[in-house]
Amino acid sequence: MPELGLGLAAVGRPAYITGGRTADLPDRSPEGMRRRCHDLLDLACRLGVRHIDVARSYGRAEEFLADWLRARASLPPDLYIASKWGYTYTGDWALNASVHEVKDHSLAAFLRQRDETRALLGDHLDLYRIHSLTPDSPALTDPELHRALAELAARGVRIGCSTSGPRQADTIRAALAITVDGAPLFSSVQATWNPLEPSVAPALAEAHRAGWLIVVKEAMANGRLTADEAPRALRRIAAELGTGTDAVALAAAFHQPWAQVVLSGAATGDQLASHAEARSLALTEQHLAALADLAEPAEEYWRTRAARAWT
Repeated sequence: MPELGLGLAAVGRPAYITGGRTADLPDRSPEGMRRRCHDLLDLACRLGVRHIDVARSYGRAEEFLADWLRARASLPPDLYIASKWGYTYTGDWALNASVHEVKDHSLAAFLRQRDETRALLGDHLDLYRIHSLTPDSPALTDPELHRALAELAARGVRIGCSTSGPRQADTIRAALAITVDGAPLFSSVQATWNPLEPSVAPALAEAHRAGWLIVVKEAMANGRLTADEAPRALRRIAAELGTGTDAVALAAAFHQPWAQVVLSGAATGDQLASHAEARSLALTEQHLAALADLAEPAEEYWRTRAARAWT
C-alpha cells in the first residue's frame, strides 16, 4: 500500500487554485498560515505521515516547515522532506496578485534556489525536484544544469522532477533517458494523476520499473473531485461507502500499482484526517471502472485547470 504524504502548497501562501479557501482558512495572515501549517504537520506526524512536500514557490512554506523542524524537541527518524525549485513566488502575500509565480528552469535559478532551500532546510532536505517540468523545458537539455544536479545528488540529495501539462508522459520518458557520466540523473517523479486525468499512468509504470520513487499529486484535481464540484458517480461511490468524495479520489490513487506516495493537499485537520482514512478504503473493480469513466482528454483537463482562479 502506498503511503500518504502531506503537501504544503495550500498553506504556504494566501492564494491558491483549490476551492473553499475562505471557509478553510479564515486567517490567511502570515502568522495565521504559519500556525495552520504547524498544526497540520503535528497532526500528520500523529497519523503516521512521513513524506512532506514543499517548494520554493509555495510562498513561505519552506520557512514554515523550517520553523516547525527547529521547534520540535524530537522528530520521527523516518521523516522525509522533499522540495522543488524552478518557480519563484511573486504574489507578495496578496490574494489578487496579477502574477503569483514565475517559472525559470535555468542553471542560475537552480543555484539561487538551491542555496535558499539549503539556508532554510539544511540537512533535512532528502529530495529536490525540478518544479513542473514540461517537454519544452531547457532543463531537459542543459548539460551544465545536469552536472550541477548530479553534484547535489553526490552529496546525498535525491534528484527528481514534478510534471505538469497534457504531455506529462513525454516529460517523464525524456527524463528517464538523461544520464551524467553514465548514471541516471533522476530517480523520482511527482506527477498529476486522478480519475479525471489518468493519461500519465503508463509512463509512471515505466518509471516505477526503472526504480524511481513515484509520488502522486493533485489526486483530488485541485478541488474538482471534492464537495459540490465532485461528479455524480464519485458522490454515489462515496455515499455507498459512507465516506467523503475526497477519500474516494485519494483511494483511487492508492490503488494504482506504481504509486508509492499519494499527497494530501489538506488545508484543515479534518481534511487530513479524512485523507488518512483513504489508505484503508477498499474500492471494488466496479468502483474503479466507474471512476475510470470520468477521464477527460488531457488537453481539456489542463485547459480547465489553467482557468481556475487563485483565491
